[in-house]
Amino acid sequence: MPRRKLIAANWKMYKTPAHAEEFLRGCLPVLAAHSRSEIVICPPFTSLAAVSAMVLESNIGIGGQNMHWEKEGAYTGEISAGMLLAAGCTHVILGHSERRQYFGETDDTVNLKLKTALESGLTPIVCVGEVLEEREAGLTEDVLRRQCVRAFNTISAKKAGPLVIAYEPVWAIGTGKTATPQIAADAHSLIRGEAAKAFGDEFAAQMRILYGGSVKPDNAKALMSQEEIDGALVGGASLNPETFLAIVQA
Repeated sequence: MPRRKLIAANWKMYKTPAHAEEFLRGCLPVLAAHSRSEIVICPPFTSLAAVSAMVLESNIGIGGQNMHWEKEGAYTGEISAGMLLAAGCTHVILGHSERRQYFGETDDTVNLKLKTALESGLTPIVCVGEVLEEREAGLTEDVLRRQCVRAFNTISAKKAGPLVIAYEPVWAIGTGKTATPQIAADAHSLIRGEAAKAFGDEFAAQMRILYGGSVKPDNAKALMSQEEIDGALVGGASLNPETFLAIVQA
């Protein structure tokens, strides 16, 4: 069966609840009517309730941008899977490069969070990707293999069902640089191969792999036309209703 594309908007540390509501008022009718792709909005935690209330009667998903692997505890500033579910979340982003770069996220903590997300019923969007120095040193394949192997560690194919991977070449995030469709497709093929080793060929054939890294209306169509690319994790371009709609419609 063909894999249904998924377009996820990662708003990062932007948009108050009022700004989130304004965004959705401008594009919700079009997004709600779009059935070709699965749409997920990932606002800041403080805007989850506002967004969830507005998309309640639609097929649009809501995602958290991060979460802790424990159910609860003395972890100041953290949020649990149960809290995300209570706020209306259906998805969660794990291991984003900015979490790895600025907040000490590691392959091992991604693994812990992935297990918790799967057990709780959230659809995890696990981010992997190389930095510029690693790409220039010819280490892209090694980095992707390591990140996948450690993320998938001790997870069974039966439990991994809803897993989504997002390939985000870190050198392309917020820089205006974009991996060519072929570069992205090659990376996706490698990731799918690692999923096949971990979970089997049948699982890997159905697992969706998104591309993230300066996705814009003018490159979305070329990227999405690649057989190995199953959607996009959109950062800056998702903050504007017009550009995000253009990407969705591409």
